[in-house]
Amino acid sequence: MTRLGLPRLHVRELGSTNDRARNLALAGAPHGTLVTTSFQTAGRGRQGRAWVAPPGRALLMSLVLRVFDPLLPLRAGLAVADLAGDRAQVKWPNDVLVEGGKVAGVLAEARPQVGWAVLGIGVNVALQPTDFPPELRERAATLGRPPEALEAALDELLGHLAVRLAEPAERTVDELRARDAVRDRAVRWEGGVGTGAGIDATGALRVRLPDGTSISLDAGEVRLLPGP
Repeated sequence: MTRLGLPRLHVRELGSTNDRARNLALAGAPHGTLVTTSFQTAGRGRQGRAWVAPPGRALLMSLVLRVFDPLLPLRAGLAVADLAGDRAQVKWPNDVLVEGGKVAGVLAEARPQVGWAVLGIGVNVALQPTDFPPELRERAATLGRPPEALEAALDELLGHLAVRLAEPAERTVDELRARDAVRDRAVRWEGGVGTGAGIDATGALRVRLPDGTSISLDAGEVRLLPGP
């Protein structure tokens, strides 16, 4: 299998790395093709949210993948958590938190029926607290590395991602359980509220409802609610 990150297209300023990678995938780009940029003008995360970072301070990348499995978003979140270190947790399915603040986001767009997926990852590698808008400073985090460490962080992340993509599904689920930021936390999602009750064998989030019953969420997004 082709090494992740080759070939690589780097553009100084780009609307969206995912959009460019998707176009490359449609044009036949091989597995592992990487798109990076120093600054995104139309980056987006889950639920269509904007992803904005000062130039040269964040890792902004998208990969073309020709191998896809349902755990891809979870594997990607774990790879970013590996980069962030032992203190990192994963808020299901793939938001990476450090000390409660979001340090990274993952956006996977898959078209398995036509043989490709695009995996977009944004990591706050070298931002300072003052780089975040005031309304985000309590909810965002950074790795706190110097700007010149961006390329090293990219190489490190690609290595972690290669390992996570190749490992058995059971290991991915076990590692996600070990980094679970949702377990025993009050959560809200579109459709209800409950308490995180762990990750099941398929990678779905188990939630305990107020009436004592449990359900599994296999898609969507949950929001952590303030503790008591």
